[in-house]
Amino acid sequence: MKPASRQALCHVAVATCLCVATVYTGVFESVFVEVGYEHYAEAPVAGLPAFLAMPFNSLINVAYVLLGVHWLQRDVSAQGHPGEAQRARYLKDVFAGMAMVYGPVQWLRIGLQTRPAAVLDQWFTLPIFAWPVAWCLYLDRGWEPGLLLAIECLSLSSYSLSLLHPQGFEVALGVHIVAAVSQALRVHRRHGSTCSGVYLLLGVLSCLGFVVLKLCDHQLAQWYLFQRLTGHFWSKVCDVLQFHFAFLFLTNLDTCQRLPPKGKMQ
Repeated sequence: MKPASRQALCHVAVATCLCVATVYTGVFESVFVEVGYEHYAEAPVAGLPAFLAMPFNSLINVAYVLLGVHWLQRDVSAQGHPGEAQRARYLKDVFAGMAMVYGPVQWLRIGLQTRPAAVLDQWFTLPIFAWPVAWCLYLDRGWEPGLLLAIECLSLSSYSLSLLHPQGFEVALGVHIVAAVSQALRVHRRHGSTCSGVYLLLGVLSCLGFVVLKLCDHQLAQWYLFQRLTGHFWSKVCDVLQFHFAFLFLTNLDTCQRLPPKGKMQ
């Protein structure tokens, strides 16, 4: 494993441990979270262990880990300055590490149905949406480690809104989604291509599916198509897809940024 990859995974692991430790201090004890199988349209299967009680909503979380492993192993373009290639690898591998952590955290929430697992599931969603914002700013402004750290710290601290209002998390998540899409559109207009535009469109559509299908989980269950593979399950499929399209969009822009202009090949 290359140094940039080790550093990226180390940073993700440290941040994860700090979040877990914070949750178990009881700081977020008063946060409103939904705990219990009644909040899901998929009916638990009697006789299965807790971590498979809702088999489809449980097993879909493996896809996050597989996606993270895929992108962790995927190489980045060697064009441009070696330092830029290392930075691109770091940005990619932090995002991959987030995917590898997020899958098991969601599975723990499904299997355990405890408040700490539910809080972690909510909380970890925010820095994941914040990372594309930081990546876009890198593509637009260059390497500023302090800015990356500030964005992630601000993102993590925004979860404190959930202490002020029962829908505080939803407000914070909405702001994160708007910021991510806005920055992606901005950097695409300045540096994008037709290819990156397609990835961006698919990513936004996947994000829309992620939100709508999750919110309509119970309502959709009246339709046969959504009785076994429920809205919540399909929302997670969309979530994995938006992760993947975000990778494709950002790495495509990053490669274009570092390729020499036509007629000036080195």
